[in-house]
Amino acid sequence: MATEETPVFQIQRVYLKDLSLEQPNSPNILLEQEQPSVDIQLGVEATPVVEGIFEVAVTATVQTKIQDKTVFLVEAKQAGIFEIRNVPEEQMGAIVGIACPQIIYPYLRGNVADTITRAGFPPVHLAEINFQAMYEQQQAAAAEAGNGATQ
Repeated sequence: MATEETPVFQIQRVYLKDLSLEQPNSPNILLEQEQPSVDIQLGVEATPVVEGIFEVAVTATVQTKIQDKTVFLVEAKQAGIFEIRNVPEEQMGAIVGIACPQIIYPYLRGNVADTITRAGFPPVHLAEINFQAMYEQQQAAAAEAGNGATQ
């Protein structure tokens, strides 16, 4: 009989954890004809909840500006609760850093585009993300920093 238990990876829930929209210079900025610049920042975080249960969140910040004035700023955090059990420790980083964000990200993309559209702007569609490459870059940066920590 095998003493090792079967690995478990299940989605318990996907939810919008945080969402904010700011239009600090409206309505005057809405009359501008100039094309705004768009800056998009993404982040991933994983937090243990209880034994075998993790919350993984993907955060997006989308800011558009005309010159130095903000047109709009959207900050959104899409999260998921995942049951992850009996997985070798060396594989956990990749699961919470790649597999979980890949599941959550499409929901985040939809919520960001919908929020921007409902604010009266053309939608900003977040590009597809290669979470494996992002994870590998974070690991390389951590190794280069000499701390050897996994993220």
